[in-house]
Amino acid sequence: MRRRVALTDAGAVAITLTVAYVLRFEQIGLGGAATLHVRDEYVLISVVMFLTWLAALRFGEAHDPKLMGTDPHEYLRVTNITLAYFGAVAVVAYLLRYDLARGYVAIAMPLGLVLLNVGRLVHRRLLETERRSGRHITRALVVGGRDSVTQLVDELGRDSRVVLETVAACVPGGAIGPYEEVRGVPVVGDVPDAAERARALGADAVIVTSCDMVTPRSVKRLAWDLESVGADLILAPALTDVAGPRVRTRPVAGLPLMHVEAPGYTGPQLVVKRTFDLVGAAALLVVLAVPLAVIALAVLLASPGPVLFAQERIGLGGRPFTMYKFRSMVPDAEARLESIRILDEGNGLLFKMKEDPRVTRVGRFLRRYSLDELPQLFNVLTGSMSLVGPRPQLPREVAMHDGEIGRRLLVRPGLTGLWQVKGRSDLSLEESKRLDLYYVENWSPLVDISILLKTFRAVVSRRGAY
Repeated sequence: MRRRVALTDAGAVAITLTVAYVLRFEQIGLGGAATLHVRDEYVLISVVMFLTWLAALRFGEAHDPKLMGTDPHEYLRVTNITLAYFGAVAVVAYLLRYDLARGYVAIAMPLGLVLLNVGRLVHRRLLETERRSGRHITRALVVGGRDSVTQLVDELGRDSRVVLETVAACVPGGAIGPYEEVRGVPVVGDVPDAAERARALGADAVIVTSCDMVTPRSVKRLAWDLESVGADLILAPALTDVAGPRVRTRPVAGLPLMHVEAPGYTGPQLVVKRTFDLVGAAALLVVLAVPLAVIALAVLLASPGPVLFAQERIGLGGRPFTMYKFRSMVPDAEARLESIRILDEGNGLLFKMKEDPRVTRVGRFLRRYSLDELPQLFNVLTGSMSLVGPRPQLPREVAMHDGEIGRRLLVRPGLTGLWQVKGRSDLSLEESKRLDLYYVENWSPLVDISILLKTFRAVVSRRGAY
């Protein structure tokens, strides 16, 4: 896998430097034919840059298999290495007093960034396909207390990319019975037996989570024992649903202390988010002006009644606001609800039914592709909603919430969000809550952009749309 990505990088860099050379030094002859103005020194410069650029990617750990297909920061690492490399090129050229062609660099740097990251994206998709067929999966032995192991197995089971497969567990005292399992994972020994069991199972990694028997000394001993086994040691902190950007490991007095930054609910990030919302919503309304008018006319012709459906939801800081949608049901839908409530297929708070008889033919099409949500762009403009955020909550939902779920009110609800790209109406109440809390704890501009890009795929797939 590492070799495959390295070859792709080599191809991307070769294409980048060739294109930059041709575009910068190509000249148009008097007869209109393109002729290449050969610059011998730039042929040599291109060869040197090809080798040094690839070396920078190699020694910058851009080919680390632990990041491939799992961590979105592989894109950031490639980008940072490339930007640092061109910065170093500029410094070297200045020190040598060499006038490096600006057009050559201006073409090579952005084109290289695009091709390298596109190559990573292609390999990511290929790797996800291969992992679904059982290849390139890390087989892991989990070590810790029964409750901690249960939680960890559950969390790893939510990973649809199947990066880590838990094959066995070691818990205090070992197995109670001959066939004890934790969430379907067999218990194969006691905590001190972890290295020996990892060797016997051929495990690729040992994941250590919290337990009274897991002490600094025992973890150090386990790390030594695993050196001869060839398995990686992974420490899983008890803190869950906190994304990488908020976590910093800083050595203090020889201890690798983990610092968790506070979520960015205020300050510059919030200003960036609001600006992005305003610009994005205004641009989408301009682009979608004609489709919005067509949808409004279709709703009017489908059945008598208003074009828009208005409903009270709870927004930022617990303040109520009116959320708008294109009407997708018959006008007396609320009056007919009690007669079909027994057929509810939702999560207990929102009534959902895959074949709801109150939905009009046009409404069914709108819901299938989430087009009924588009009027919420006006909510985004007025500041009651954001383009990306937690699911807008009903007043009765907020009245029932505990302290955790109330944290969703720390940010504006969103037109789309993790709940939209992860399954929409197919999500359970608990899963919906978990995704919303994860977003609130870890949101950033890059996360918002990622969710917006994934929303298009989710809408086209129509999963959970009814």
